[in-house]
Amino acid sequence: MLVELIYVFFFSFTTLFVMRKVAKRIGLVDKPNERKQHLGVVPLAGGISVCISVSYFLYQKAGGSPQLYILLISLMFLTLLGALDDKYDLSVKLRLALQTCVAVAMMHFTDYRLVSLGDPFGLGSIDLPLLGYGMTVFAVIAAINAFNMVDGIDGLLGGLSIVTFASLALLGVIFGDMLTTSTCLIFICAIIPYVCMNLGLLGRKRKVFMGDAGSMMIGFAVVWLLLSVSQVTAEVSQSIRPVTALWLIAIPLMDMAAIMIRRIKRGDSPFKPDREHLHHIFQKLGFTSTRTLVIIVLVSTSFALVGVLGEVFNIPEPLMFYSFVALFGLYHFALSNVYFLCGLFNSIFGTNLSIESAK
Repeated sequence: MLVELIYVFFFSFTTLFVMRKVAKRIGLVDKPNERKQHLGVVPLAGGISVCISVSYFLYQKAGGSPQLYILLISLMFLTLLGALDDKYDLSVKLRLALQTCVAVAMMHFTDYRLVSLGDPFGLGSIDLPLLGYGMTVFAVIAAINAFNMVDGIDGLLGGLSIVTFASLALLGVIFGDMLTTSTCLIFICAIIPYVCMNLGLLGRKRKVFMGDAGSMMIGFAVVWLLLSVSQVTAEVSQSIRPVTALWLIAIPLMDMAAIMIRRIKRGDSPFKPDREHLHHIFQKLGFTSTRTLVIIVLVSTSFALVGVLGEVFNIPEPLMFYSFVALFGLYHFALSNVYFLCGLFNSIFGTNLSIESAK
């Protein structure tokens, strides 16, 4: 497996170099504007390159498995959809409709869906005989858009997705699910080269962005894997409890939910883009992009570790769930009152956070 993963790493690097040239030639590039504050025109080749690399190696592992074939088809479709969105800025309704079609196809062809929420309230297991179909569609759309929304600064989408895939890989090792582990490791090794180029470690001239093609593909891969290990159906055996999934994607999930709540309160569309995400708040308060990236990824890692340890030590589901709800409540309160809290922090500790620039 180690040799194979090294091969994935270099294959992904090679694909990135090729696809960035193709992206430039066909005009699949990101240009700076009032919301996208980067320098110069950057090829949107990351998502396509990761998809090509992952698809190639997962195809070798499929071995006639219909589930993996459906996964590959879904990933390629969403990558194409995202690339078209990057190029032509498709309408929100069209994107949601096609994402819904992918979720329905997944349920129809693989039986991967929400059939139980476990016992989050301590009142017994909550089964979802029919409601689970609708909730699965919602979960797929939520995951896709949660990872899309965190793709706001260099390295963040790649870093957060690596945290989630690494957590699932670790749980796969613990519970003997080597298919999940190998799939996650393939994703990680395909994403690392992108992160290196996205951060400009090979020079700013070789910089690439993931684009919607990558965020849609990664979001779907994450929710696919979470469903495959947290639900029990005729084709699927459970490895983790559903509540653990919340902790493995805590930052993307909480950031999406909190910002949508704030947009709806203002009377805006929940999908209207703005600069009020967690990473934007950090930057407006004076943190550099690098420090923002490190802080958010470390926080995400700590939350994922809570999920892993909760699973390993079999911490009661109600305690895990209510702790997550309390965490989200604190998260939403902090972001909604960030300027007041920063003023209080400054007065107590004598710091000088850039409150005015954050307004």
